[in-house]
Amino acid sequence: MKIEKLTENKIRIIMNIDELAAKNIDIHSLSKTDAKSNSLFQIILEEAEKQVGFKVKNCKLLVEAFSTADDYIIFTLTKYKNELTPENSPKRLKFKRKSLTNSYKNAIYQFNNFEEFCNFCTYCHGSKLGTLTGLAKTVSLYEYNSLYYLVLSNINITFKNINLFYTSISEFSNLVSSSGIMKSKLDECGKIIFKNNAIKNGIKYFVNI
Repeated sequence: MKIEKLTENKIRIIMNIDELAAKNIDIHSLSKTDAKSNSLFQIILEEAEKQVGFKVKNCKLLVEAFSTADDYIIFTLTKYKNELTPENSPKRLKFKRKSLTNSYKNAIYQFNNFEEFCNFCTYCHGSKLGTLTGLAKTVSLYEYNSLYYLVLSNINITFKNINLFYTSISEFSNLVSSSGIMKSKLDECGKIIFKNNAIKNGIKYFVNI
């Protein structure tokens, strides 16, 4: 994590997507207000105060975030003084976030077990996502170390329901990588379950229709 002080009231934080994965935080969940994302921002604020003297007590905080094509998440934090009542502590800060820009072309999602993958297939079948036809050039499923990985290659960022996909899959799995390194590892050491059309095949074979 790299912290840069832009002005007295604004800082920039640059994190690699692997740092988020290490904290068991999905990139898409950052747009939500939950315990995991708030915990991450508390860690960021503590580090920002230590490294660059960025204090947010009794301030309103605006958090903007976006992802880059090379696996980095960039946060811009801007504070507005004297807009919170004195009795409020930093832990009660409410974060406003811009939607993350999902500009990467490849993505790998980790499911804790095969049942979770099947549950996602069931959800897709009953929603607008369907078989995810047109989302990516290939949608593969691997098993590695008792975990299951959904690999999307050459994602179509203009896919009609792409935002629904990102929101939905984060409820069933964690984004662990968008680089080719993890894909190469799966190719070498993993067991391929579906070489392509993983969701379509999952629905066909494992969803009660």
